[in-house]
Amino acid sequence: MQTRVMSLEEGKDPSPVIRTRVLPVRLLLILFMFLILCALFSFISLSTFKRYGFDGMVGVVKPSYQPCIGESSGLDRWIRPPSNLMHTMSDEELFWRATLVPRIRKYPFNRTPKIAFMFLTKGPLPLAPLWERFFKGHEGRYSIYIHSLPSYDEEFPPTSVFYRRNIPSQLTQWGTMSLCDAERRLLANALLDISNERFILLSESCIPLYKFSFIQNYITNSKYSFIGAFDDVGPFGRGRYDENMAPEVNITEWRKGSQWFEINRRLAINIVEDTIFYPKFEAFCKPNCYVDEHYFPTMLTIRAANLLANRSITLVDWSRGGSHPATFGKGDVTVDFLKKIREKTTCTYNGRNTTVCYLFARKFAPSTLEPLLEVAPKVFDF
Repeated sequence: MQTRVMSLEEGKDPSPVIRTRVLPVRLLLILFMFLILCALFSFISLSTFKRYGFDGMVGVVKPSYQPCIGESSGLDRWIRPPSNLMHTMSDEELFWRATLVPRIRKYPFNRTPKIAFMFLTKGPLPLAPLWERFFKGHEGRYSIYIHSLPSYDEEFPPTSVFYRRNIPSQLTQWGTMSLCDAERRLLANALLDISNERFILLSESCIPLYKFSFIQNYITNSKYSFIGAFDDVGPFGRGRYDENMAPEVNITEWRKGSQWFEINRRLAINIVEDTIFYPKFEAFCKPNCYVDEHYFPTMLTIRAANLLANRSITLVDWSRGGSHPATFGKGDVTVDFLKKIREKTTCTYNGRNTTVCYLFARKFAPSTLEPLLEVAPKVFDF
């Protein structure tokens, strides 16, 4: 009794000593069981991974990301032309995107080559009804692009082939690099459609001289692209050359030609991707050097002279003199007149002589629309 009292007075209690011996044994037992369960789970997981792979283990987990409606994860997203031409890309971004080129020539899908008709205009297309008749029935074989003044509001109805075919544009000025910028902009936008194989530059005053199928066959079967590029040794040719253009452009390589051209896809890419000749022309070809008459003819002659026919397929009348070609009015449009200009000269086509040299003509005033629609079935067959 005395011993127990002393123990309590000294703060000692023998009973906890017995509990401290039992508790660790229980903890060890629980820990041991937990380790066994972990080892068993690891063995089962490893066996499942070896047999079914990682996908088999997590197959029940679904990704939270879902593609946007209308977005394609296949080849369509690369070969489908833009549904809306009014993008927000800068020229630098557009030109970079347009020059992405497949390295394999054979297409892994059905492709119908198209002709890109590119209209460089100030605003409206007064001869649009004639072109509507020209394009009718040939859907899927052409594309249309319009570069107009930025302030111009499109007014074509949804049924028109010109509906929403305007591209993002900038101001242009005759005889300056801004015209070439607009043409490069048209080419770059047209290159975004991988089915466009030939590219024709036209104005609001241009008209077709033949039906669509004839022009299509003429262009697609040609071995060459139609752009004027000749060596003019006079004051309006070599006389406009600046020695600062060298060494990129020597005077013997200086060429002159019509602004209105038809080129294939390879040459279109050459024009859009150019960063060598562009700075030279921008800096040293200014009035009285009219850059739109020299830049493309010179650059393409240096790049790929063997691909050029060295002539234009757009007829222009310079017989009246002056800085601008003649404009045809309502009184000029007759069956005889149109037949005459279609056979105005002779030229070569794929190495053979022919009288079919011009497929388009300009400049036709808005007043010519009515008589053109009247004679179109007789002369143009459309």
